[in-house]
Amino acid sequence: MSIGQPFTAIVLAGDRAPDDPVARMAEVSCKALVPVNGIPMVLRVLGALADAQAIDRRILCGPEWRTVEANDELRRLVGSGAIGWHEAHATPSVSAYTVIRSLPEDAPILLVTADHALLHAQVIDYFCAAARASRADVVVGLAAYDLVAHAYPTMRRTVLRFRDGGVCGCNLYAFSTARGRALIQFWSHVEGLRKRPVRLISMLGWVTVVRFLCGRLSLRQALARLSQRLNLSIDVIMLPFPEAALDVDTVSDWELAQAIAGAKKS
Repeated sequence: MSIGQPFTAIVLAGDRAPDDPVARMAEVSCKALVPVNGIPMVLRVLGALADAQAIDRRILCGPEWRTVEANDELRRLVGSGAIGWHEAHATPSVSAYTVIRSLPEDAPILLVTADHALLHAQVIDYFCAAARASRADVVVGLAAYDLVAHAYPTMRRTVLRFRDGGVCGCNLYAFSTARGRALIQFWSHVEGLRKRPVRLISMLGWVTVVRFLCGRLSLRQALARLSQRLNLSIDVIMLPFPEAALDVDTVSDWELAQAIAGAKKS
């Protein structure tokens, strides 16, 4: 990846399971169409990517084609060629792998999710610039738990607690090299553990689990062990944006996203 080369953004917009409770509460056909401040989440994400200087191509993976056709704006975006569309598969990892393997090996990739309702261009450009500077094969966006809890004390997030502090995921992933794409295969083995930190850490060995449970494992140590296991370089970017840690998994997440977006608009 050359310095300054723009990213291709992939937006995962397939439902994890039928009858999503947030979609049901919002009375829409899929979670990606759940409105936040009157705008479907997937369109908020696509709009943020369009505004970001770091992105030159947007690809939507899901929702179902009939859903795209039934939504005027999605149909316009896909029909005009402003965004690409791929069918979603059984799991996010399979969906991501299918799209990524269709892209040139030298294309840097930003992977995001359609339920990242508060994503904005400043977050995207900050993360992509830091990912370029890192030069790691894969870069993951995180936010300090203390930052998130201070900004949104009612928000419930899965927290990985390391010796140097707790962190929350932000559903932002940069694949900067062809070698880094191998992480997708590892993801397929662990994506069901995303809400179970100890089981997730156990993939690095039980000595690592004991250190984690005793509060003796640092984030950098965990990254070094994962990089060694997968034979590629993995780095993290600590984002200074607490809203980056909010993805809409539950009805309470949706309500919080609505409140935050409404407050920013006013």
